[in-house]
Amino acid sequence: MNTDTTAEALVQRQLDAYNAHDLDALLATYAEDARLFEHPATLLASGTAQLRARFALRFQEPNLHAHLLNRILMDRFVIDHERVTRTFPEGPGTIDLVATYEVMDGKIINVWFLASPKTLDSQS
Repeated sequence: MNTDTTAEALVQRQLDAYNAHDLDALLATYAEDARLFEHPATLLASGTAQLRARFALRFQEPNLHAHLLNRILMDRFVIDHERVTRTFPEGPGTIDLVATYEVMDGKIINVWFLASPKTLDSQS
């Protein structure tokens, strides 16, 4: 089995579910004890219940969308460079994100996020 292909397919399913705002499909790509971190080690969420709460809140943003700019595959790691459109408290805008996904046994077990400063859409 080619680990790169399997990990890449799983992370792509996760990205597709994120963009479809499909919470159940998204959570199906994560291990029950998966953890999300702000790079390098700030824990954002751990386990299905916390992931569900975090993504459910994010999915309330009607313009939420992650556009894949680049992807690197290395063994069980998939590293995505994404441009994410969001609604921030200050208004709509974008943020560039590097997400490093660690995949084991067909599930995402850890994700580390490294984010750029947000860019707000210009107001007319």
